[in-house]
Amino acid sequence: MSGLTLSEQIISNNVGRPVRAGELVVVEPDTAMGHDSLTPGIIKTVKEQLGVEKVANRDQIVLVMDHVAPASNVGTAQNQNFIREFAREQDVRLFDVGRGICHQVLVEEKIARPGTIVVGSDSHSTSYGAVGAFGSGMGSTDIALVWATGKTWLRVPETLRIQVSGRFRPGVDAKDLALKLCRDLTIAGATYMAIEYHGMDWLPMNGRQTMSSMAIELGAKAGIFPPDGEVAERFDVPDWLYVDSDAIYAQTLEIDLDELEPQVAIPHSVDDVVDLSDIVGQKIDVVFLGTCTNGRYEDLRDAADILQGKQIHPHLRLLVTPASREELQKAIADDTLNILLSAGATLTTPGCGACMGRHQGTLADNDICLSTGNRNFKGRMGHPTSQIYLSSPSVAAASAITGEITDPRLLTVSL
Repeated sequence: MSGLTLSEQIISNNVGRPVRAGELVVVEPDTAMGHDSLTPGIIKTVKEQLGVEKVANRDQIVLVMDHVAPASNVGTAQNQNFIREFAREQDVRLFDVGRGICHQVLVEEKIARPGTIVVGSDSHSTSYGAVGAFGSGMGSTDIALVWATGKTWLRVPETLRIQVSGRFRPGVDAKDLALKLCRDLTIAGATYMAIEYHGMDWLPMNGRQTMSSMAIELGAKAGIFPPDGEVAERFDVPDWLYVDSDAIYAQTLEIDLDELEPQVAIPHSVDDVVDLSDIVGQKIDVVFLGTCTNGRYEDLRDAADILQGKQIHPHLRLLVTPASREELQKAIADDTLNILLSAGATLTTPGCGACMGRHQGTLADNDICLSTGNRNFKGRMGHPTSQIYLSSPSVAAASAITGEITDPRLLTVSL
């Protein structure tokens, strides 16, 4: 199969023939994931509307308790028990409360692998592209149909190539690049396209996960890294999956990392992004360090390096939510977690935490939050009058010390 993009290669392998962008195809996803917030409705659709009592392929299904975990009220607790009962009845894999965010868990468990198709009932299922998978979010009814039949249909997407040169300068990381892409392309800039990230074989796994997670913020169907570098070291990569020099791309965007400054998204749109220097001094009430975008050990470590020996601002809350139990254990193994707690941080259960505004840090009227997450829509984390700014973990940590949005590079110099 020559002259194909990564998405075309993965989908071609699944259907057993070469496919090109624009074709409608029926595929059998390798994995169909459901999380706690939407799975009760998916189960009811399968059983009550589709009349299916036994799922088509139990090995295809993965369930994760992460969005409101542990349960915040009686109704949520009962829904989660409903999911547990379904998992036992159907003998499907379930990762329960505390294991972590679905996107992190599926990568850690190597359920998401290079060359696979992974669909999920969460829009940030594009995260799986970090390991060279075709990961994509789907609506609850679509996931129900996969569970019932083992299949789904999709349109093979065109591909937008991001060609990167240079390296991140001190104080700049993958989150800044993700926000820069939102700034340049806007939230509709890659609608129903696959994004391929090139020139970053040196980028560690955590940075790839940050980038792929935020592909959906550009409207993308998938966000895929070539399975090279750390991915090739950790996963078995099929020999048919590679970057083809003859692949046809709908568009190419070139980014020079040597010129990239720290970026911040301002309320209430992910693509309303400015240079950090334009927003320094903005007062904040809450800093949230976590989510599938920036809740990994490396993110916690970046924050700990800045917070070492310091205290958070007395009028500010710092919420820390690790992406998974494994990432938390890494932070426990060295001094990372101790530094964060000593600085005044509040640790919550591995999972989505405050990201959706349903528990573990819901924002109140007029609260202003600086989040390392991926969305800053009005009311996303709580009260509709609250405001959310998005940044990297380094900017978040520096800002937690001062109580206002702060450039970590200047903070380091001043201290």
